Amino acid sequence: MAGAGDPRPLVAHVVYRFAVGGLENGVVNLINRMPADRWRHVVLSLTDVDAAFAARITRDDVRCLALAKPPGQGFRQWPRWTRLLRELRPDLVHTRNLAALEMQPAAWAAGVRARVHGEHGRDIEDMHGTSRRHRWMRRLHRPFVQHWVALSGELEGYLHDAVGVPAARVTRICNGVDDRRFAPAPDGGRQPIAGSPFNDPRLWLLGTVGRMQTVKAQPLLVQAFAQALRERPALAERTRLVLVGDGPLRAECEMRAREAGIAPLVWLAGERSDVPDVMRGLDCFALPSLAEGISNTILEAMASGLPVLATRVGGNAELLADGETGEIVPPGDVAALASAIGRWAADPARAAAAGQAGRRRVERQFSLGAMVAAYEGVYRRVLGGRAME
Repeated sequence: MAGAGDPRPLVAHVVYRFAVGGLENGVVNLINRMPADRWRHVVLSLTDVDAAFAARITRDDVRCLALAKPPGQGFRQWPRWTRLLRELRPDLVHTRNLAALEMQPAAWAAGVRARVHGEHGRDIEDMHGTSRRHRWMRRLHRPFVQHWVALSGELEGYLHDAVGVPAARVTRICNGVDDRRFAPAPDGGRQPIAGSPFNDPRLWLLGTVGRMQTVKAQPLLVQAFAQALRERPALAERTRLVLVGDGPLRAECEMRAREAGIAPLVWLAGERSDVPDVMRGLDCFALPSLAEGISNTILEAMASGLPVLATRVGGNAELLADGETGEIVPPGDVAALASAIGRWAADPARAAAAGQAGRRRVERQFSLGAMVAAYEGVYRRVLGGRAME
């Protein structure tokens, strides 16, 4: 990493844990795409760093530091964090989500001249933004943050209305997706997935990708898939479900598939490192989440040419054109999701056309280039000390 005298601003990206996840993948994309001749970076993980994930950063001048924060509030860590920031001397600190917000007072105490905080989505503790404690925590840290980034209109409204951040201090920046890495199969069809039992081209594959935790609600998708097959028995001959990911809910997904008698029609693929290839091996993508910010996986699925069935949470409806690139259903509504699965599985031609429309939508509105340009604009303005108006 370049040292003192380097004219390029150093950005310290602060996350709770630097490992596989949509937020963290966005940090990687941002670092890899920001011009190396204009910016330097360091990643500070309050807990730990997954070395394999950190290797996705293609630059060789970016350090990833694990701060090994113990459980609980981080105010006891402020002196240590302040000393670290004084050693690193970043020009800008960018924290992400509530778990990393507590780095902001340390950045202020260390004299960091530009401080940005991003709200990427909600967790299971506060799916609807109603927690008074979480509002209070954000209000408490509000004076230390010079500018806020919201990844969706819903989060932008939350910052205005619930946290009291003036509109001039919030910029909305949607995630971008690498539409070269996530792209349809070259021949326009569905390519085989390595290790899949469902590579017969006559099948129609519905799939999801994500960590199996409560907020992602994969068991609900298994239930909806089973109900769709009960409502349209003929679909059982050619429709299959693929669940990619691992986590606490895996056992429940397996149990629900067995109880519904559909275990042979469901493949739990576990965690995969070849997600772009997995996407190219599906016919439709589903995201049954109970809460989201702006979903990277929806954008990746759309870029891969897949129609998307998603719940109306967070910014999902901002990404999809309902009825054109997929369908939005209420969160937690098994019957609604089952009906949507049945409709799209019964009409593969319509599903394929919706996937093509989704790809075009990504190319127009959700490119990585547009995302990087927006972040560079915020960084320059905060570093320049100008009012965010």
